[in-house]
Amino acid sequence: MALDNTAARADRVAVPTQSVYEFPTSRSFVSEPQPFLYDMGADLPGVPAMPETLLAMELQLQERSVDLGEISAMILEDAGATLQILRLAGREYGDSEDRPVRIEDCISDFGLRACLRAAASGAPVGGHRHRAFAGFREHSREIAQLCGLLAAEMPEFANPHEAYLVGLLHEIGALPVLLGWDRSDLPANRGLAALRMAEQWSLPSFLKDFFCEAPMPGCDAHLSKIVLAAHQLAAGSFAGCPLSSATA
Repeated sequence: MALDNTAARADRVAVPTQSVYEFPTSRSFVSEPQPFLYDMGADLPGVPAMPETLLAMELQLQERSVDLGEISAMILEDAGATLQILRLAGREYGDSEDRPVRIEDCISDFGLRACLRAAASGAPVGGHRHRAFAGFREHSREIAQLCGLLAAEMPEFANPHEAYLVGLLHEIGALPVLLGWDRSDLPANRGLAALRMAEQWSLPSFLKDFFCEAPMPGCDAHLSKIVLAAHQLAAGSFAGCPLSSATA
C-alpha cells in the first residue's frame, strides 16, 4: 500500500502537559491518571534506533509516495524505532481504544516525518553499551520473528501481529541498565520496570497485559507461553534475558 506524502496528515507531536487532548478533527478524550506503586517524574529518555532504519525512512521521504508495507517491515525489525513510534502514539492518544497499534497505521495517522522524528529522538550509545544494546536488538528481533510464526500457526490462540510486538519488546525492562538511565524511580525488578514503562508510555493494552502476566498471579499467560516457546526455538541467546537462561 502506498501513502501519498503530499496528502499525509501534517506532523503533530503532542506534548502531554494536561489530561485533555484536542485534535484537529475536533475529537478529544480525557486521560485519567493510573495509580501505580512507583511515582514517575519526567519522561524516560528515548531509545536509539538503528542508523539504517532512520536512513530508510529519510529516503522514503524523498519519494512522492511511501510504500507502507516496505517501510513498516523495516521499522518492525528495529526494537528502538518501533518503541519510539508506539510512544508517539501513546502521547497522542493515551489509552484511547482508537489508538493505532500497527506501525502502518501510525505512519498513516501521524505522517512519516513525525514518525521519523520520534524514531530519531533516542540518543546513540557507544562503547560497551553499544555492544550490549546491539545484542539486545538482535535477540529481540529473533524472538519477535519466532513469536509471529508461532502465533500464525494458531491464530485462534493469539494475534500474530500482537505476538510479534510482544516478542520484539519483551525485554524493555532491561533498557534502563543497558542504556545507563539514572532513574531511581524505576523498580529494580525488570518485569515491574517494563510494566511501569508500558503504563507511562501508554503502550497498547496487549503489551501491558503481557507485562502483567508474570508479576500478577491469575493473569492469562498465553502471551508468555508463546514468548517462552520462542526462546526454546531460538538459535542464540541474550545473556541479559532471564528467559534465555531459563530455557538453556
